[in-house]
Amino acid sequence: MAEQKNGLEGYFVTKGSKKLRYGYTTGSCAAAAAKAATWMLLSQKKIEKIDLLTPRGILLHLMPLDVCFDEQQASCAIRKDGGDDPDATDGLLVYAVVSKCGKTKEEQVFIDGGKGVGRITKPGLEQPVGAAAINRVPREMITEAVREVCEMCEYTEGIQVCISIPGGEEVAKKTFNPRLGIEGGLSVLGTSGIVVPMSEKALIASIRLEMEMKRKNGAKYLLLTPGNYGADFVKENTKLDVESSMKCSNYVGETLDMAVELGFLGVLFVAHIGKFVKVSGGIMNTHSRHSDARAELMCAHALRSGADLETAKAILETITTEEAMEIIRMHGLQDAVMEQMAEKVHQYMQHRVEGAIQTEAILFSNRFGYLGETKGAEKLAEKFKYDL
Repeated sequence: MAEQKNGLEGYFVTKGSKKLRYGYTTGSCAAAAAKAATWMLLSQKKIEKIDLLTPRGILLHLMPLDVCFDEQQASCAIRKDGGDDPDATDGLLVYAVVSKCGKTKEEQVFIDGGKGVGRITKPGLEQPVGAAAINRVPREMITEAVREVCEMCEYTEGIQVCISIPGGEEVAKKTFNPRLGIEGGLSVLGTSGIVVPMSEKALIASIRLEMEMKRKNGAKYLLLTPGNYGADFVKENTKLDVESSMKCSNYVGETLDMAVELGFLGVLFVAHIGKFVKVSGGIMNTHSRHSDARAELMCAHALRSGADLETAKAILETITTEEAMEIIRMHGLQDAVMEQMAEKVHQYMQHRVEGAIQTEAILFSNRFGYLGETKGAEKLAEKFKYDL
């Protein structure tokens, strides 16, 4: 029997002479399992394959496992495949149990987590305290997938979805979840639905290629975001042209080096504070594998801005920069702290480029929006504005 194709056969990155396969996220597993289980619940027919269009635009073809259904409830699992990315969740089964329930106002799909899915116990994360650690995009994927099936089956009542990951509690101990205050299991993650193998050389090479293309097309300045959060902030909160921006992932230092080498005159970063607070300490690779010190740096900036000892201690106890910012705002220190941080960000970026080009940054948080910027950021932003 031929191996079933999952839709990722033509997707890979190259590391040296080796091709590294793409995979799919726990969020895709959860959405596909929920979609398949809903179909079997409403049609009362078993299916061998379920199709799921990911936010990345790649159509997956996944196999439901351990299928069980009756007229009131259905369940099945999708096996996680992280491709050739080193991933603690690879091979785990992600289950969805769906059942019929009443519809509340406009809501039709109700999502919760079961065994092996973590619970949020501290503020400052994407989901509120007490919620299952199922992030926003996977929740949207699950909701959309279930609604699609409901429309096809002309079902107008509610669907309750419970996601579980057997073994997730043990695997979570190998992740950052305990440090983040996520207890009892794993997080269901993924902003694109797809796992791209982490070959640093390949990622940096792809960043360089995009920079080269922009330079050849006449660009003299770069608008940069580390990732999706920055791009979303640009689109939703500024007059900057998001189409002219590019992503640099965690490679702030390498990106600055390449900007100098390729002859750009300046760069403007639009970055989440969780990434760029590290840059304010001279850390130029912002991935958590390389560095953290976020609370320590937030505390240092607060102390320079007049925070007392008790406030400093409270900041050191935080697990996210969003939580630290809440304390800083409570004590009326946001403007002073952000001025200090922006000054340090500018200082360390200038040190990296040895003053060869202009380096500016706009800093924001998901919770509090715009926070601050380096002194030359507003003027440099004019290079990327469009007419509304």
